Amino acid sequence: MKRNGKVVFCVAILAAITIWVVSPVVSQDKPADNMQILRDKVKADKKLVVAANMELTDSEAKGFWPVYEEYQKTLATINQRIGKLIESYAADYQANTLTDDKAKKLIDELVAIEQAEGGLQASYAPKLSKVLPGKKVARYLQIENKIRAVIKYELASNIPLVK
Repeated sequence: MKRNGKVVFCVAILAAITIWVVSPVVSQDKPADNMQILRDKVKADKKLVVAANMELTDSEAKGFWPVYEEYQKTLATINQRIGKLIESYAADYQANTLTDDKAKKLIDELVAIEQAEGGLQASYAPKLSKVLPGKKVARYLQIENKIRAVIKYELASNIPLVK
């Protein structure tokens, strides 16, 4: 039951992470310093959620956290691509200027982002396996997948269909 409490806490944090992913798109009128503070807070909260759910030993933690930080840095690049994709779509949607050619480019970028995201897990699974036992590698990837699922759900529910 204790783990279920952690998962509920994790889901609450994930809603904040969604704000972090979408914030460059939605909050362009807010001061950059406030947005950076929010991003830093969400990043720290996510790390706490991961730590609470991973149950790492001291030796596992020494190997895991550098790989985690590297993973998050690469994931941030993917998140930036998602933000740019949403910005592009939002601009065309609001101006009603989305053409078939623009839509094709958006689709191509979406597919490329999805491939990059899948490739990220594929490239990090062996790195994680060097520093963690298999079950903890699976647990970490599950945590990341749950976070991504919540983010994608929030994005999907807030992005209108193409006109």
